[in-house]
Amino acid sequence: MSQAVSQPEDRPAASSTSSRAAYLVLGMHRSGTSAITQVLALAGASLPENVMPGDEHNAKGYFEPWRIAVFNDQRLRAAGGAWDDPFAFPYRALEPREEKRWITRATDLFDEEFAGARHPLMKDPRVSVLGPLWRTVLDDLGLAARAVIPVRHPLEVAGSLAKRDGFPVEKSLLVWIAYMLAAERYSRDMPRAIVPYEGLLTDWRGQVARIEAAHGAPLPALTPQAAKAIDGFLTKDLRHNAATETLAGVPRVGALAAQVYDWFEAAARDEPRPVEDLATVAQSLEDMAHAIGVFVSPVTSDLAVARAELLEARQHLAFEQAKLAALEAERATLTADIAARDRLEQAFGERLDDLLGES
Repeated sequence: MSQAVSQPEDRPAASSTSSRAAYLVLGMHRSGTSAITQVLALAGASLPENVMPGDEHNAKGYFEPWRIAVFNDQRLRAAGGAWDDPFAFPYRALEPREEKRWITRATDLFDEEFAGARHPLMKDPRVSVLGPLWRTVLDDLGLAARAVIPVRHPLEVAGSLAKRDGFPVEKSLLVWIAYMLAAERYSRDMPRAIVPYEGLLTDWRGQVARIEAAHGAPLPALTPQAAKAIDGFLTKDLRHNAATETLAGVPRVGALAAQVYDWFEAAARDEPRPVEDLATVAQSLEDMAHAIGVFVSPVTSDLAVARAELLEARQHLAFEQAKLAALEAERATLTADIAARDRLEQAFGERLDDLLGES
């Protein structure tokens, strides 16, 4: 097991021709990560054992490993952050021995969830900002990695987060910047495809061809039956929150988001720009973190703890309500059985009286 987490630039790239290769869906929440994950799953990559179900915010499902998502939330909190911390990038390593314990937990969890699958498919946006940890896990397991990074207009993401979480646009854009910078930084040494969300919905076959070309390998099982299933999945109702404003209208952070979005849009058109073009944005984010991170990060961490406790309380309540409902159903069944027995006994008694009367 690794003693510490190394940055991807410090290690040699794993071969994309390995007999086993993990697909990593990276990028920001609400950016089309669920849609691309289902495409990859239908094309033969293996989802984890325990997948997060859909809800009113994503009716077709999130397709992410809920146990790994919980673990990632815990790891972010261990470093004083949270999934919605605008300053979750760059990665916050822990003391080496503590880091090793988290890596061990992550490795065991990955093994449990994917059980030796040839092409495990891991989608949790938090993996983007925890990239060095999960790259260490994959390296320790001898797994090559192939990345897919969906790109969606940051104001569309902000609109979705406003509906779901009530976030102001400035916060959403900062979190978007952090996740996209992390997704790019920690996938530089692996085969990766940057996919426009709009392009996925309008021409998924073209985007799949780009993914396969970037990875230097075909998807595991893109059969005609799989293609038909993908056609049925990628429907117009997956498009929500179209951007109606411009990034220029958002003070300060809008310009930073525009720089990052322009870089990813160019990459999605197969017109790559130097990664150094993102360095000024990363530096601006780091300067901002030094200036106000001490006020922001602890608050997001505390809110994450409160959300986790509330979720646990809700789950416990749901469990108790399910137990109560089961008991109520059992009581109703027993009551019905008793009533049926009483009716049978009454009918038997009446018939016995009739027979005795006839005699």
